[in-house]
Amino acid sequence: MDRSWMQLQNRLCNEYVEGVRTFIQAAKQHLRVDNKTRCPCRQCLNVRFQDLIIVEQHLIRYGFSSSYNRWIHHGDEVEGVSHAQPDMCSDSNGCAINDNYVDDEINDAINDMHGPRNKEVNSNESIGHEIGRNGKNIDYLFSEAHRELYPGCTKFSALSFLVKLMHIKVLNRWSNKSFDMLLELLLDAFPDGANIPKSHYDAKKMLRDFGLGYDSIHACKNDCALFWKENETFHNCPVCNEPRYKNGKIPQKVLRHFPLKPRLQRLFMSRYTSADMRWHKEKRFHEDGVLRHPADSKVWKDFDNQYPWFAQDARNVRLGLATDGFNPFGTMSNNYSMWPVVLVPYNMPPWKCMKESFFMMSLLIPGPHAPGKDIDIYLRPLVDELKELWHDGVHTFDMSSGDYFRMHACLLWTIHDFPAYGNLSGWSTKGYKACPTSNEDTSSQGIRSNSYMGHRRFLPLNHSWRRSRQHDGKPEHRPPPKTLSGEDILQQLSHVYNSRPGKHINNKDKKRKRGPEELNWTRKSIFFELEYWSKLKMRHNIDVMHVEKNVCDNVVNTLLNIVGKTKDTEKARLDLADMKIKNELHLQLKGNKLLKPHACYTLTFEERKEFCKFLKSVKFPDGYAANISRNVNISDGKILGLKSHDCHVLLQRLLPVGIRPYLNKDICTALVELSGFFQKLCAKTLYVADLERLEEGIVIILCKLERIFPPAFFDIMIHLAVHLPREAKLAGLVSYRWMYPFERNEDNREEQASGHLSIFSQQARPIGGRQLQQISKEELEKAH
Repeated sequence: MDRSWMQLQNRLCNEYVEGVRTFIQAAKQHLRVDNKTRCPCRQCLNVRFQDLIIVEQHLIRYGFSSSYNRWIHHGDEVEGVSHAQPDMCSDSNGCAINDNYVDDEINDAINDMHGPRNKEVNSNESIGHEIGRNGKNIDYLFSEAHRELYPGCTKFSALSFLVKLMHIKVLNRWSNKSFDMLLELLLDAFPDGANIPKSHYDAKKMLRDFGLGYDSIHACKNDCALFWKENETFHNCPVCNEPRYKNGKIPQKVLRHFPLKPRLQRLFMSRYTSADMRWHKEKRFHEDGVLRHPADSKVWKDFDNQYPWFAQDARNVRLGLATDGFNPFGTMSNNYSMWPVVLVPYNMPPWKCMKESFFMMSLLIPGPHAPGKDIDIYLRPLVDELKELWHDGVHTFDMSSGDYFRMHACLLWTIHDFPAYGNLSGWSTKGYKACPTSNEDTSSQGIRSNSYMGHRRFLPLNHSWRRSRQHDGKPEHRPPPKTLSGEDILQQLSHVYNSRPGKHINNKDKKRKRGPEELNWTRKSIFFELEYWSKLKMRHNIDVMHVEKNVCDNVVNTLLNIVGKTKDTEKARLDLADMKIKNELHLQLKGNKLLKPHACYTLTFEERKEFCKFLKSVKFPDGYAANISRNVNISDGKILGLKSHDCHVLLQRLLPVGIRPYLNKDICTALVELSGFFQKLCAKTLYVADLERLEEGIVIILCKLERIFPPAFFDIMIHLAVHLPREAKLAGLVSYRWMYPFERNEDNREEQASGHLSIFSQQARPIGGRQLQQISKEELEKAH
């Protein structure tokens, strides 16, 4: 049937009005029991139910949803699937069930999980891994959604009551024991025959049928191998021969793997998110030279040019991967570290894709120690899934268009702090060549501690500062470091020794000396198994959050001369003497003592107290920042215990104002420019022209700082700032690539985990509570 009239701009013409009347006649045959139907206008998008007269008015006023060409909610059949009325569920005998008393949200969630209710499906294509595996359970949920909570109850069904009860449990952080006690009380209080689970375990078992399960994969205690696939039946590690079980029953380590495919499928099977997965191509406003979303970035566009078949379908998913260590006990005194691996879908609009509700935890790597360079062992299940999603895809139902398609996915980049950068990339972030961007051309000096100066290399060749000796005592004639391509990286990796994984005491490769041809490479990352990985313009992100925090710490601790944290130490002054620079700051011998002259970049004790008074007096709007005044000690003139966001606010907003009365013009100018650099870099909209100016400006700023601070000030985190504008030009906004949203997510988990003391009371097996929180939150967000 020709439905081109749906896209007419003139919605008052006869052709469009007649088409709407035809639609209303079709919709009359598929009303709910309350005589309402889904409204397909551009405002309601088939999410809201309206009376027919309201639907007609909306279609004239707003027009049809642009993707609703097949009326699957109003009588059209889906290819390969025999259509049933979308808002009337059927039991196993095919009898219609009245859903008058069931919450629409519960029914919608189950319908979304199941896709179109079907009697026969194309035998050559499965609906998906999750539906094929859990079809029986979802049918059970349909029947459970219509079962009375107790005889005569019309306000709640058994399922809707349980979902609301579980929601309250998670929001208020009830322990499992208290929840069991509540269920016992409810069973006694309700009439006989009440359909209430007897325990938290039974409640979880029912809700787990939503398809939010996970796979438990045993691992060697030395991180040598997984007992998975070809190793699944082994009782000893195939690498180090350590036993798989403790006392023959309990596995040494368990990796939790949350399958990625069904989670991506759910994004398309839900009417609330399916249209958003095409937002980046169909609704994103494009403006040359302006970066607002990862789809505006050079990495994204270059990927589209290299793989046009992938870019052709906007529903193919682009992912980012984030990981960091997590202490489930919430106390730094307990040295326990587990590593969640989280994926974020970048197809969605900015106001959704970085929300916690759309983060997908793929792996939960067990502790008690960080996996380190052996993290590749644990990434194997995820990488295998990514390879399948790239080559084969998965057959998926798109609720917004009403048809099936072959969904593919790719990984654009990884997000992590700097130590984890080394774990995931395979390039050691320690030593003389610690910078992964400068690679073998990293500029460093082995004084009493490694110093990463030499930023004059990035200046124009005719710049006067290149001939100056005020920076490091020498003129600078070297060109900037070469930018390496994926082919260059692979060429370097071809010389890297394939070391044995694991932390077994007899593993000779655990601590080995690298040859000069290996540079700083420790291994070839598992991500290079992905066909497209070496062709990406940028594979791993330098985390702006941690760079900014370390820059702020170095500056503030040195300005306030905080003992144990300042970079202006006696050893730093000896470095100046060795390099024959800044003679006025050299240690002076008087009698049998060495005196340390006061530096122009440090505040006196009285100035420190005045600066701390200023910070103590600052007030912020609600939600803008934490109460920094709690970290300020006026009597000692110290600031201690600042977190990442505290440093973010202090460096960008407070420091430029607070230092003006106490430091000379040159130092103030350099620090104010440094503050402005991070302000502009962290903006919500970036302009390529501004980033090019920032790329030139940060070089000047760092060169100014080299003329002010001692070489010990310039650790690797200070140096990394020079590469941040380039990464922003390649990958777009910082807010999609830094650790803030993921660390906030972990902070929430940490707080929630504290309510499950019965699970976290044993350090030997704490992983259950962390995984429990992940499933509970997802179940509630999908089902309620």
